[in-house]
Amino acid sequence: MKFIDLFSGMGGFRIACEQNGLECVFSADNDRYACETYQYNFFEYPLIDIQKYDIKNIPKAEILCAGFPCQPFSIGGFRKGFDDTRGTLFFDIARIIQEQQPEIFILENVKGLVNHDKGNTFNVILENLANKINGKKFHGSKSKNLGYNVYWKILNSFDYGLPQNRERVFIVGFKNNRINFEFPKIEKRTLNLTDVLDKSPVIKRISDQSFEYINYYLNKHKLYSEISELDCLLAYEIRKSRVSFRFDNNSPCLTTKMGTGGNNVPYLVNQKRFLSIKECLKLQGFPENFSMTKSYTNALKQIGNSVSVPVVDAIIKQILKVSKT
Repeated sequence: MKFIDLFSGMGGFRIACEQNGLECVFSADNDRYACETYQYNFFEYPLIDIQKYDIKNIPKAEILCAGFPCQPFSIGGFRKGFDDTRGTLFFDIARIIQEQQPEIFILENVKGLVNHDKGNTFNVILENLANKINGKKFHGSKSKNLGYNVYWKILNSFDYGLPQNRERVFIVGFKNNRINFEFPKIEKRTLNLTDVLDKSPVIKRISDQSFEYINYYLNKHKLYSEISELDCLLAYEIRKSRVSFRFDNNSPCLTTKMGTGGNNVPYLVNQKRFLSIKECLKLQGFPENFSMTKSYTNALKQIGNSVSVPVVDAIIKQILKVSKT
């Protein structure tokens, strides 16, 4: 089966698809740094503004993948939704689906998409895509939609083998209205945060001022007793009024805002350093030999923007399973 990789980013969807025997026939992204990373790993430079591209030139494929821009719906962004230019990119996806008529599509976005604007934004998306939702007939306000059999669910990377608390909504659509789809079952996690840490990391140190504040916060809130058994402790978003910790040997959600530097990158408190690029890649399930753009901040931005590979891999396996029955 062939697939197209829209808003391809650094290639998380592509890795998951290719390791299940699928063939990529088209990819597109308008971030030159993401395209640079994509070229390192897939030998293609997919710098395309899909809003200006003649979609009739996109090759036909059975599967369409799109992790469309999440900032319009993200708590970390301004949550303007369809008022944000990036938010309208969903309608470009719908336009391509209408032209291409793929057998299957897989869309991914932040959890915040579901409740954005009291659920109205998500409802608009479903009304454009579906005549069935999660196995039930759907009658939206639109008289005409793309007619897909749509399933959606919020999945956490934590439940698919990764030590990262990362919730994302996945929307899977089938042209075949008779298909009954179930999202992949939760897997037993085999990795902890300590398992992904580099033995000889390229270190970027925490500032003395930040480290002093971390210790002050831990002492003030009497939290040291809670970390005596931990091999490592992550601190996140250190501010004058707030610092967040994870005591469960897991990482907080890696976000696009890591690329802005400073306190948005998780800290390893006991080693007095940031997580490395390599460690962040492992937390997203990328292979050991994956190559990144040379820009540190853009590498972090791309990782925070990416899908978690094992989650998509599990979804693809389920799709292929039901497609063969």
